[in-house]
Amino acid sequence: MNQSNFQLVRSDMPIIDMSDIQEAVVIDDPTPAAETPEKRFITANTTAITLQSLKQDCTVPVFTRDNEVCISHPDFIEAAQAAVSHFFSGERVEPAAIRVSHPIKGRRPEAIRKPADQLTPEDKTLYYQRMAFSIEIPTICEDINGNRLNLSLVGVKSYHLDNLNGRLAPQKFSFAVGFMNQVCTNLCIFGDGYRNDVLAVDASEIYRSVLSLLQLYDMSKHLNLMRSLTSQSLTESQFALLLGRMRLYNYMPVQLRRGLPKVEITDNALNAVARAYYTDPNFAVDSDGELDMWNFYNLLTGSITNSYIDLLLSREVNALDLSLGIAAGLRGEDAGYRWFLS
Repeated sequence: MNQSNFQLVRSDMPIIDMSDIQEAVVIDDPTPAAETPEKRFITANTTAITLQSLKQDCTVPVFTRDNEVCISHPDFIEAAQAAVSHFFSGERVEPAAIRVSHPIKGRRPEAIRKPADQLTPEDKTLYYQRMAFSIEIPTICEDINGNRLNLSLVGVKSYHLDNLNGRLAPQKFSFAVGFMNQVCTNLCIFGDGYRNDVLAVDASEIYRSVLSLLQLYDMSKHLNLMRSLTSQSLTESQFALLLGRMRLYNYMPVQLRRGLPKVEITDNALNAVARAYYTDPNFAVDSDGELDMWNFYNLLTGSITNSYIDLLLSREVNALDLSLGIAAGLRGEDAGYRWFLS
């Protein structure tokens, strides 16, 4: 069901208190839909994991000064899932697809002096430093250039951003509401739908923060910005010049970068963009040597799937900013972005 007129900014949303959190529907199905390599929203060094495995097989780190437990990955996921289910009551909300990286391995005290080859599964402890999840709402979708986009909420957590050697303190979380392109499962996120370094000391604060973001997110604006990319194209020479300028940016002295738009796309990602320009089955250059800016944007987001978990969301936002800015530069409207084409 296409819901292009769905209004996310709801004036009738009540102020949420703890009773609302208790009443919210939590989807506790621990098994996400089966993943294939083509269905991953992030690759890099991540692996898929179920919510049940996070709960049963992983320990939860603590603040070492007072031994206070951190907000766990399952707590974060379930709070976000509850907020999405509450806000989109009546819509189909998928269980979270979860990916993790940077395993932190340990031993239980009684196994400290055991040789590694004699350790049993009961002797070992494990948690993942970094985790990302995506919750899709497939009944809220749109089509751009023949690509189906499903509304999605994406969350990211990395314990390395918290001072776990100190006392209990607010932890940092990031999440974004946007779309997932079903052709390639690339994420489509813009700044107004993104919250970085959200601070929380318990899951109820995460719940309220996610609800607040959903209330403020302007889906129509986001879709219109992305749709505007389909009306402009890059020639082969413009594309080559643009990639060359983006490579230069990564090595420019700081004083020369002043006044230029920010670029978070790395050299490795730009290599992937250059390769996909000719080979991507969905977004490659057309037979006339033209690459529309929607396809260029998706080449960027495709290259970002190889980012580390904690860098994913900011780079996704930057990809749309760059694509919109380059489109403005093509129209001669933005001097900063025209530098990439000159």
